[in-house]
Amino acid sequence: MFQQSNDALKKMGAVITTREIQQQPELWEETIQLFENQQEKMNNFFNSLKEIASTPIRIIFTGAGTSQYIGDTLIPYLNRVGDTKNYTFESIGTTDIVSAPLDYLKPDSPTLLVSFARSGNSPESLAAVQLADQLVHTVYHLTITCASDGLLAKNSTDNSNHLLLLMPEKSNDAGFAMTGSFTCMLLTALLIFDLSSIETKRSYVKTASLLGKELLSREEEIHAFTDTDFDRIVYLGSGSLAGLTREAQLKVLELTAGKVATVFDSSMGFRHGPKSFINEKTLVFGFLNNDPYTRQYDLDILEEVQENQIAKNTVAIGQLGKQHFSGNKFIFQTNEEPLPEAYLALPEIMVAQTIALFTSIKVGNTPDTPSATGTVNRVVKGVTIHPY
Repeated sequence: MFQQSNDALKKMGAVITTREIQQQPELWEETIQLFENQQEKMNNFFNSLKEIASTPIRIIFTGAGTSQYIGDTLIPYLNRVGDTKNYTFESIGTTDIVSAPLDYLKPDSPTLLVSFARSGNSPESLAAVQLADQLVHTVYHLTITCASDGLLAKNSTDNSNHLLLLMPEKSNDAGFAMTGSFTCMLLTALLIFDLSSIETKRSYVKTASLLGKELLSREEEIHAFTDTDFDRIVYLGSGSLAGLTREAQLKVLELTAGKVATVFDSSMGFRHGPKSFINEKTLVFGFLNNDPYTRQYDLDILEEVQENQIAKNTVAIGQLGKQHFSGNKFIFQTNEEPLPEAYLALPEIMVAQTIALFTSIKVGNTPDTPSATGTVNRVVKGVTIHPY
């Protein structure tokens, strides 16, 4: 797909999605440059934030769908490397906040609401911000979005308790499925809340970019996994990569318009019922964590499924490590440092996006406009926000 001409991709209805997956490694390099250029503004914002409370500030990462899964991917890693003396980290969907505000918002807890949004025009995005302002006595907002002209971005200007961070212009995906928007917003949040030095973060981004570019040159290996008779896909992972499985399976559902059924779970949780989903037409993909202890559990479930001989194919996705899966695998060969789990999510989700792209073509869909009925939209429609 990445070597196809524009004319060939247009015939498949895949020119936008293919190019938006392909350009991500360059966008990550642009993202860290944008981050460094705004360092002073961010420092001033967070210094003022820390002055408002003597207790740890509650940080809520929020969004809907793919934007929510950014927070799900972030939380495990930030609980290990983030500033847990000053902050607590949570991931809560805007859809949950809007539908049951007092189940999730605590009026007496100083809060920073971090809103992720591609367009910033989803009704829930604005409603979640407004409800936080209405219900939480001390609340600040960090808006991370890809559209400068979106309603969420416009709502963030000229307000001292709002910080707006815009992503690279090309991350505002024109395709149906979020790809570069997901990875750029995820990376930006990592750069903000990971306590590692800027030199270390630059190294992580460089490595992730190299791995992403390697994937583009090995797309035929990905195609081989989908060039078979299957109608179900499972994604498994641990830690931050367990959060990433939600986004990986969603790409398949979106780009095939539900023609391929999907399940996601943690590597250890999968045995507790969801494993029943597997049949002889199921592809099982496992994201391998680079933490040696955690990686053992990722490998255990993949070896178990393969030994059971119940799936069409079982595939490990990850970097080189001391322990490997005995079955089929897509292992990045670029000899770079092992990435921490949340940064590893960047090239690993590119693998999943590419799997979804090939699968969409396989079932006869057009990836750029996969919903033939028009009942599912790039920006959600039909939402009624009721007064609270």
